[in-house]
Amino acid sequence: MHVLVAGGTGFIGGHVVEELTNGGTHRVTIMTRDPDRARRRAGVEYVRGDISDPSSLAEATREVEVVVHCVQFPNHPVENPARGWTYEKVDGEGTERMVAACRANGVRRFVYLSGAGARPGRSEPWFKAKERAERAVMTSGMEYVIVRPSWIYGPEDRSLNKFVAFVKYLPVVPVIGSGQEKVQPISVFDVAKVVAAAVDNPAATNQVFELGSRDPLTMDEILGTLQKVLGKHRRLVHQPAWLVKIPASVIQYLPNAPLSPGAIDFITMDERVDPSPAERAFGVTFTPLEAGLRHYLRA
Repeated sequence: MHVLVAGGTGFIGGHVVEELTNGGTHRVTIMTRDPDRARRRAGVEYVRGDISDPSSLAEATREVEVVVHCVQFPNHPVENPARGWTYEKVDGEGTERMVAACRANGVRRFVYLSGAGARPGRSEPWFKAKERAERAVMTSGMEYVIVRPSWIYGPEDRSLNKFVAFVKYLPVVPVIGSGQEKVQPISVFDVAKVVAAAVDNPAATNQVFELGSRDPLTMDEILGTLQKVLGKHRRLVHQPAWLVKIPASVIQYLPNAPLSPGAIDFITMDERVDPSPAERAFGVTFTPLEAGLRHYLRA
């Protein structure tokens, strides 16, 4: 099949593309805003597409059978409203535009990368945008698969790898919040396997799957596991989220700002998932955190 991966040059999308091309059974095209600047992969085609430009999406989705949509705005999760890099513009409006282009071009199947906790009635901007996107996908008339992963980590991730650097090079590790918020971190390799399999798995059709490790872990437990893998011990220094939001309210206006008040709320969420249906449908067992860390940090 001809599979278009929107966001295929990003952290998650890049691993999805690698997983799809490993089998060699699909024709894979990466949609990116600037194909000329993209790092080239053998056996993969490139096409220009921008979720803010409907005409580019109409061209990018022409003669495509399956779309994998894993677009994120640059510097996620720090929004930049001046450049249109917000959840509402990218996840909400952008996904609606992509769905409309796919319907017009007769795309058969749409695989959407959502997020843990997405459901109607949430007030947070990322959840409102994801719910808007999911609704567009579900009511499109196309076959769909929606995945809602918990915290994704792996090579080139922009979150857990910051803590890798802290543990390696700082005498203490700063932690925003109490460190007791629980998530179920999942390896990007596991996410890529599920998303690639969702392209042509009949059992996944018109289903929503949550992805994450089986055991919820607190942030302190995650950092403890990270230190164990790295063979180092650092003291964790917790900072109240409300206190960090004060400088973040100013920092957010800097180019490529590392923090914003909204991003602090995003990274201190406590969301649980049930990975069992996904494991059954795709015949996988999600990798525990310690094993996942050893795999990619050793590499």
